[in-house]
Amino acid sequence: MTPRVPRLSSLWVRRTSASSPSPTIAVGGGGRPSPPELVTGRISVQTSRVWHRGLSTKRVGSLLAVAVRLPAPIGRSHAPWEALSRDTAWEAIMKKPRAAVGSRHRKKASSQEGRERHNLSSNQAKPSAPDAGLSRRQKKVVLQAPVSSYHLFRDEAEVTVFRESLLSWYDREKRDLPWRRLAEGEGDLDRRAYAVWVSEVMLQQTQVATVIDYYTRWMQKWPTLQDLASASLEEVNQLWAGLGYYSRGRRLQEGARKVVEELEGHVPRTAESLQQLLPGVGRYTAGAIASIVFGQVTGVVDGNVVRMLCRVRAIGADPNSSLVSQQLWSLAQQLVDPIRPGDFNQAAMELGATVCTPQRPLCSQCPVQNLCRAYQRVEWEQLQASRSLPGSPDVEECASNNGQCQLCAPPTEPWDQTLGVANFPRKASRRPPRVECSAICVLEQSRALGDTQILLVQRPDSGLLAGLWEFPSVTVEPSGQHQRKALLQELQSWAGPLPATRLQHLGQVVHTFSHIKLTYHVYGLALGGQTPVTITPPGARWLTREEFRTAAVSTAMKKVFRVYEDQQPGTCKSSKRSRVSTPSSQKQLSPGQQVLDSFFQPHTRTDAPRFDSAAQ
Repeated sequence: MTPRVPRLSSLWVRRTSASSPSPTIAVGGGGRPSPPELVTGRISVQTSRVWHRGLSTKRVGSLLAVAVRLPAPIGRSHAPWEALSRDTAWEAIMKKPRAAVGSRHRKKASSQEGRERHNLSSNQAKPSAPDAGLSRRQKKVVLQAPVSSYHLFRDEAEVTVFRESLLSWYDREKRDLPWRRLAEGEGDLDRRAYAVWVSEVMLQQTQVATVIDYYTRWMQKWPTLQDLASASLEEVNQLWAGLGYYSRGRRLQEGARKVVEELEGHVPRTAESLQQLLPGVGRYTAGAIASIVFGQVTGVVDGNVVRMLCRVRAIGADPNSSLVSQQLWSLAQQLVDPIRPGDFNQAAMELGATVCTPQRPLCSQCPVQNLCRAYQRVEWEQLQASRSLPGSPDVEECASNNGQCQLCAPPTEPWDQTLGVANFPRKASRRPPRVECSAICVLEQSRALGDTQILLVQRPDSGLLAGLWEFPSVTVEPSGQHQRKALLQELQSWAGPLPATRLQHLGQVVHTFSHIKLTYHVYGLALGGQTPVTITPPGARWLTREEFRTAAVSTAMKKVFRVYEDQQPGTCKSSKRSRVSTPSSQKQLSPGQQVLDSFFQPHTRTDAPRFDSAAQ
């Protein structure tokens, strides 16, 4: 016989005061709720449903005891369980404890828990489509840390206005870039995907102005995936030289070979399959290709989108944290236009690159200024500072901006009036690059034909600058002790006996990689009247100066060679000056930079935007 339970018209959970450390359970017989300022949430339990499921009074009490231990709400009167639908909340209460479920039902219980987590995270950000790439662990993080609605888009009308405003601006102001022209004019989807793929890989960690020239030369040399797949790694490194992050070019060629040899020449059509099947294609690149080329409704988040979303929704927490990163991806998925997903994603990146820039953003030109919480905060601060108007302006703030909100800036980082909207996003604390020193030598010999050759050796296939060519070098201590002896031994291992007295120290070159600050102690050794070295071991080769300038060498090696050339007698000053690095304001512009500058010429301003070096 089913045990009888007392009739309960309703149950609700409340806090007895604003400072109460824990909520209390209040049971009312007349359905009368507690005062609004004290109620954080209510769980109604219908007597008939309790009776039919045979739930005991003790079971109801234990489940409610678990419920009140959920995280306290951080938005305005938003209880954590209010995001759940009534039926979902009821199922969460009525579900039997896992220990009481047999092994046959554990899989079903686990899937039910996953659906509940998805429902909660979906109600927080309401993306237009679930994010298949979100891991179970990441979903758990989102579940345990609900965020205030202040940082979200609360209704579809607001989202619609954002989409329409951004796309209208993009149609008027988008830059004429070579990869966009190729993508728009190409009818073959695989060739179009290849054109976008190359551009997205090149634009990672590189400025648009720099990429234009490299992209144009790349597509002229390898216009199709099949052309790239048949190229050698040496050719790829040679064209990529100077673009930085050389592993990108190698992985791009590996991906092209996989498409040609294993996928019958067809690029995967979805973000999920792109990320799964192609080496070097991550979440962002996969989403960009899938949305721009194949029209998949999926959002993307790069450095520009991170900055723009953090400002639009006043997200001051560390954008590199797991919680904030997933929230930004959810926002991007919620906002992406279902009809023009590719154009919307490009518009979001374009806005961050040209208007919502890291420094000196052009807020007056922003199409979504009215929806930007960072701009609203700037206006509020200006009004407060001027005190020109009585009272406080009606500007919304995060209801829980007291150190509890997971998306607000920490209390240790107060608002900086001089930064304005650039208070967002929070500057990530980066570990300083490690310091290393290397002794390096330009070894040059004369040939019978009258010209000279330079010795280059190839780096290992993995690690820093993998597969590129460089001058013989050896790692040394910063103190510089014994570096001449160690370097001479390295040189002789490649070229045989050498006159030690001719080894001259010429200067230093400092080059910073992403995680290493490397100081090169530059040496030179010219073999004038000696018999030329004719035996060259594997991994080494002799090049003329002209061949060196087009070889697959890094920017650091070009700097080293400039130091060597400056010390050579008979070199005119003007030619030296053209080879030595100059301040950025005096550099000779590449053809790609000239194209970009001519595009922006009619709109020149004193506060012209800087391109974000982190992405497009």
